[in-house]
Amino acid sequence: MHYLNATKTPSSVTKEPIIELKGISKKFGKSVILDNVDLKIYRGEALAIIGPSGTGKSTILRIIAGLLAPDAGEIYIEGNLRSGLIEDGNDPIGIGMVFQQAALFDSLTVEENVGFALLQHSQLKRSDIRELVQQKLEMVGLGNTGSRYPAELSGGMRKRVSFARAIMANPNNPKNASEVLLYDEPTAGLDPIASTVIEDMIRQFQCTQGVCSTYAIVTHQDSTIRRTADRLIFLYQGKVQWEGTVNDTQTTDNPLIRQFFSGSVEGPIHIIG
Repeated sequence: MHYLNATKTPSSVTKEPIIELKGISKKFGKSVILDNVDLKIYRGEALAIIGPSGTGKSTILRIIAGLLAPDAGEIYIEGNLRSGLIEDGNDPIGIGMVFQQAALFDSLTVEENVGFALLQHSQLKRSDIRELVQQKLEMVGLGNTGSRYPAELSGGMRKRVSFARAIMANPNNPKNASEVLLYDEPTAGLDPIASTVIEDMIRQFQCTQGVCSTYAIVTHQDSTIRRTADRLIFLYQGKVQWEGTVNDTQTTDNPLIRQFFSGSVEGPIHIIG
């Protein structure tokens, strides 16, 4: 990725977003997924991007992560305009992503999955990588699983392995550490107890020194929204339709929000399928 200096105003110095999307649009074929979306993520906040299925929430995460290019619009990282994808250059703040399906390599052990980036792209000794991996696995409560394979783990355990991988960094390159984590449906398909474990872990990471203090999460699950988010962005028909806090969802008159949280089939949200 390449970054160009952007002009800063006095107001942006006091509360400048760490990540900002301006006028982001994306189409797949004839389908408009994102339509001129503006979005800001501030350092230290917990943002949830919510809305019905198929409204571009995961697409936004992939654009932020530098895994997908928008058709139009600009992306600013710490006030600097970014161009290109993640493989085009270094990420100045470290943006990690936890994918919905964990995206682990089935043929690799848990230890090899968590340490994959260091094994492939660092000069660290294997013994040092193993020690770092063990530390991260202990952070997610899986200290004794390094020799196991993903198929031997439950869905919740696989999610936690993916968390450990997302926060893995090269100690010889502090800039490589993830300052921002992006979670794509981290509790999807999990039972309520496993979901609670994941939700607690997300908040714990935010408060742990040396781990990301900022995150954005895509989720449909009510408990995950209420237990992991401070600010909400509601996305529908490719546009941001509402923004507020979790508490605001209880008092807003916005019909989209009222229908979404009530689960009603009656209202302005069109039911797909």
